[in-house]
Amino acid sequence: MGFSFLSKSRTPCILFLFLLSFTSTDAYDPLDPNGNITIKWDIIQWTPDGYVATVTMNNFQQYRHIASPGWSLGWTWAKKEVIWSMVGSQTTEQGDCSKFKGNVPHCCKKNPTVVDLLPGTPYNQQIANCCKGGVLSSWAQDPTMAVGAFQISVGRAGTTNKTVKVPKNFTLNAPGPGYTCGPAKIVRPTQFIQPDKRRVTQALMTWNVTCTYSQFLAQKTPTCCVSLSSFYNDTIVPCPTCACGCQSNSSQSGTCVNPNTPHLASVVSGNGKNNLSPLVQCTSHMCPIRIHWHVKVNYKEYWRVKVSITNFNYRMNYSDWNLVVQHPNFDNLTQLFSFNYKSLNPYGLINDTAMLWGVKFYNDFLNHAGPSGNVQSELLFRKDKSTFTFDKGWAFPRRIYFNGDNCVMPPPDAYPWLPNTGSRQEVSLFALVMASLAVLAFYAYV
Repeated sequence: MGFSFLSKSRTPCILFLFLLSFTSTDAYDPLDPNGNITIKWDIIQWTPDGYVATVTMNNFQQYRHIASPGWSLGWTWAKKEVIWSMVGSQTTEQGDCSKFKGNVPHCCKKNPTVVDLLPGTPYNQQIANCCKGGVLSSWAQDPTMAVGAFQISVGRAGTTNKTVKVPKNFTLNAPGPGYTCGPAKIVRPTQFIQPDKRRVTQALMTWNVTCTYSQFLAQKTPTCCVSLSSFYNDTIVPCPTCACGCQSNSSQSGTCVNPNTPHLASVVSGNGKNNLSPLVQCTSHMCPIRIHWHVKVNYKEYWRVKVSITNFNYRMNYSDWNLVVQHPNFDNLTQLFSFNYKSLNPYGLINDTAMLWGVKFYNDFLNHAGPSGNVQSELLFRKDKSTFTFDKGWAFPRRIYFNGDNCVMPPPDAYPWLPNTGSRQEVSLFALVMASLAVLAFYAYV
């Protein structure tokens, strides 16, 4: 499968229109069409003025995780409910509880925001799957860590299935924007298998909320880009210029930092630890993350690629990072060095998409911009004689995601070209024929 290249005069315009149309519809992820975060609300007990519920958050996204400082979940009560108490989480604000005498609720706000408790929380304030600081793994990396939960006691609510009203306007920040949550839907009550596996109980009432991610809502500009190189061409194709933004003409804007500045440490530390917006190294592409794909060696039956990930963001360390790469030769991946691998099959039997991530305690932590802000590995592929070629950019990936965000690729007509030895052979043969004819003509003349 090769690329069909467009003429250079039309390529930039067509590529721009393609990227624009892709970005505006990015809520649907073709490489993870069923990925979502599902919030399940199980009422497990009625109380005199309400109920006790267990809220479970499942990250069913294959490669998009929630990193520190973690998720925050919000909603709007349908009536005048209050939260009497919580286990495994807390609201960020209590609100106005001045009307209550004696027992004061945990939260009286109409639209509470809930956050996870931190690791190390006392055991009497924990439930199963809580207290991870809001961090959830992606489903493919570690499904056991892709679940979060908390318990909530709600008052001034209904005490039967007919009088309880489901909350409205659910919001999920993870930790910033990007997720859109649908309305709560009442579903069949959840069943629970007891530890001895001899008895099954069920919730008194259950509703689900589904939240989906859009890269366009998360940030208006891309967050990563791809550069390319190969052993058969001296050209190194850089990330597209201004792929994630352009350097401002004003030196006071603070959009990027020159790595050679003598006061680098003070500039970085003075920009706020809790600021989630990237502070990147000044580059032509201005991306926080760059992925470099280098076609390294060609063997008789195999070929080798080196993948490097570089962090240009001074504000962000990436723990449990992951990479998703689409290339037709992943169906013959033979060996992988220092990365974990999982095959993703978004199109059924077509095995052309791979998820890569770091080895625990070795390179699963991508440090902030600087000398140690990079990780790398090599991939060894077995050649399929029916499809393998270095021609027309076949050896380069079709698309790359970093932490679930689609990275900007160079335009296809900029890819390193395979030297056209055939044309040189044709020229040499033509020269040889002409020389032979000249010699024959000379002897004929003589």
